[in-house]
Amino acid sequence: MKISDLITSANRNLLRNKTRSFLTILAIFVGSFTIILSSAINAGVNDFIDKQVASIGGDGFIEVMPAAASEQIMERMQSGEKVTEYNEKTGSVTSASISEEDFEAMKKVDGVKELEVYHILSPEWMRLKNAEKKYNVSVEYFPVGTMNVDLSAGRMTNDKSDDYEIVVNEDWLKPFGLDKAEDAIGKTVEIATKQTVKCYVAPSDCLAVVEAKIVGVQAPGVLSVSGDLHISRALDQELYRLANEGISEESLGIYFAVGEVEPDKIEDIRKTFKEIGSGYTFITVDDTVGMIRTFFDVILTVFNIFGVIALIAAAIGIINTLFMSVQERTREIGLDKALGMSRVKIFLSFSIEAISLGFWGSVFGIIVSMLIGFSVNNFLHSEGQILETFPTFELARFSPEVIIPIVLLVMFIAFLAGTAPALQAAKKNPIDALRYE
Repeated sequence: MKISDLITSANRNLLRNKTRSFLTILAIFVGSFTIILSSAINAGVNDFIDKQVASIGGDGFIEVMPAAASEQIMERMQSGEKVTEYNEKTGSVTSASISEEDFEAMKKVDGVKELEVYHILSPEWMRLKNAEKKYNVSVEYFPVGTMNVDLSAGRMTNDKSDDYEIVVNEDWLKPFGLDKAEDAIGKTVEIATKQTVKCYVAPSDCLAVVEAKIVGVQAPGVLSVSGDLHISRALDQELYRLANEGISEESLGIYFAVGEVEPDKIEDIRKTFKEIGSGYTFITVDDTVGMIRTFFDVILTVFNIFGVIALIAAAIGIINTLFMSVQERTREIGLDKALGMSRVKIFLSFSIEAISLGFWGSVFGIIVSMLIGFSVNNFLHSEGQILETFPTFELARFSPEVIIPIVLLVMFIAFLAGTAPALQAAKKNPIDALRYE
């Protein structure tokens, strides 16, 4: 008997007891559906993150902070607690700073192209020049050469110029009463910041207002430079100066630094930075992306665990189904052996039945998961839904490299589950089997 005959015979035997076979396939379907869909979502998320990383570049971007500050931030993120116990050794986040001496030493490390103080800015509001409505705003400055910001209109800021320039994202178009990104280019905005020292003397009259020109509009993207505004170096320094006017430089300190390094020397630079002074944490775009991936991986791992549990239950169902099938077909097995069918072919016959159960269960899992995945993906990309602004984000990415390994795994698990019943059938004595009632 050829393998093709064994496959045909095995699938025909599954139809002898349609209800039992259907319930077993259904159990396999639940497990394979869960694993296939979660793996497709994982592939879709990672593919989108990879595209975003490729679009913004940032291979040489670095962020440096004191190790104590980094540890406290990570502890809060991991514990999820809003209130944490004070540690005298590390102090507060702002008490852990980079000394001027260490900062200068870092700038001279081999492979460091540029390193600048990262100013923590908290403007009070922003509005179009002479407009009535004011809006809450957050601003950040990154050296232009470190990131490739995806723009829907205009250009990036010129950090070599003394002009005050900003790049807004598309969320600002509607509040400003603008129809498209091109309409924002050249518009002047007013940014107000509190002057800390003046606010102690005259709280009602301590705002300093700076005018800046919009030179670019940033396109949507989950890994785009954070903050509502990307500001030029000149504007960053002016807002920082106004906010801290009257405060000594010694009191301000250096809490964070950002810059650009040679990508192929990142690991050596990381080690050197940790050796300088009291120890510093070195964060790259890859580190940030790794944390994002970890977040999604944890969630999807939970779904995969449920899928594996369902497959284990399905494996037990396969064992039960085939043991009952062996029992019902005892005389048939005896007749096959009497006619010269070998133990190997008897074993293969039942093993192929088990594999067929796994195959059909995974096929139905693929069909249903793809239907749900594509339907949800289309819905979330429709007008007014959360993925409307991310047209390249494929929520569930069904590709052969994702689907085929899972199908093979399910079939292998089914084969293992069917081994014991197949061995029992292969070992039956033909004379005893023919006498079986």
